[in-house]
Amino acid sequence: MQKFWWALVGAAVVILILAGYLFCRRSRSRALFHPPRVRFQVASPPGEWRFIVSGDSRNCGDVVMPAIAAGSRKFAPSFYWHLGDLRAIYKTDEDMEAASIKNNSILTCADYHRRAWPDFISNQIAPFAEIPFFVGIGNHEVIPPKDETQFVSQFSAWLSTPVLNQQRKADGEKDPTAPKSYYHWIDHGVDFIYLANANGEFAPEQIKWFDGVATRAQNNDAVLSLVVGMHEALPDSISSDHAMCDKNRNKKNANAGCDAGRHVYNTLLNIQKRKPVYVLASHSHFYMNGIFNNHPPEQRLPGWIIGTAGAARYPLPLNSPADSATDVYGYLLGTVDKNGRINFEFQNLSENDVPESVRQRYPEWLVPWCFAHNSQNLNPLGEETTHRCPAGD
Repeated sequence: MQKFWWALVGAAVVILILAGYLFCRRSRSRALFHPPRVRFQVASPPGEWRFIVSGDSRNCGDVVMPAIAAGSRKFAPSFYWHLGDLRAIYKTDEDMEAASIKNNSILTCADYHRRAWPDFISNQIAPFAEIPFFVGIGNHEVIPPKDETQFVSQFSAWLSTPVLNQQRKADGEKDPTAPKSYYHWIDHGVDFIYLANANGEFAPEQIKWFDGVATRAQNNDAVLSLVVGMHEALPDSISSDHAMCDKNRNKKNANAGCDAGRHVYNTLLNIQKRKPVYVLASHSHFYMNGIFNNHPPEQRLPGWIIGTAGAARYPLPLNSPADSATDVYGYLLGTVDKNGRINFEFQNLSENDVPESVRQRYPEWLVPWCFAHNSQNLNPLGEETTHRCPAGD
């Protein structure tokens, strides 16, 4: 009889161990393939809703973007908007190099160029899961061997979503399902417009398209406000050392980026007489609020730089507004009220915000390095930590 009871006890212990193993395995699987549960949610006041924005996620974007996705869930954002520069392309990204080291493999330039954009989809878009994701083109998307045509093809699923296609149809475009690098959509009375200036200028056909969108927005009382996003900032801002109309840019047509950029600015300035306008850009790897504060008050648009999604951070320009910061990662949280007015707040991320499932993909040193050392502000050569990849390699 005693042997019988001991056998029962032994069987019970085995069952408990197996149950614990299966539970842990199931929990780990959920952590790896499902968005994290939100422990608490920051409720919106009645009639308000939120969205989030940032750009420049090369270098350490595979570390920072999942942190943005996880951390922003507490705000229940309606969408995330990426303002361009997905992967470095001219060199291998530090996060992809580190993942190769962890896997005891070598990341060749050929492999890198083949995998760079699929890596962005797997490691930077996928963590947002149910949160709609809008993607923009940046200058690194047109570094050879990449170009705008390849970008539109690779990201056609995000550039021809039902929301964007329905908007093109409403605008009377001939082929509303054809993806483009520039687009717009109207959400709860806010017209969100993405302008493609990866080459430092706006092409004539895009300016014609923009003028039509702007005219309709100005004359449509259902459009309460406009948010215009792009990669490079419009000319003549505080950040104009790294924006449209830069020195030594567009040598073939030196005025192209200046003229088109100023046309867009003046058009938006005219619309602002009737309804709020907000201008967002990235390209410079820091956070700045008030990029057009160098203009007289009557000629000033509200503008932000939000290039804080993983790229090597840059020094701030001289005379930066007080609400500026470098050596930070994070995103811009937009809260829209019932009248279409938007309050923007920068949400700073720390090393502790990186999900554990992300950390496990890399050597232990990578996440701390990304937060403490991925900076041209701290080290002018801080971006030259991986090997370059010429187009022919």
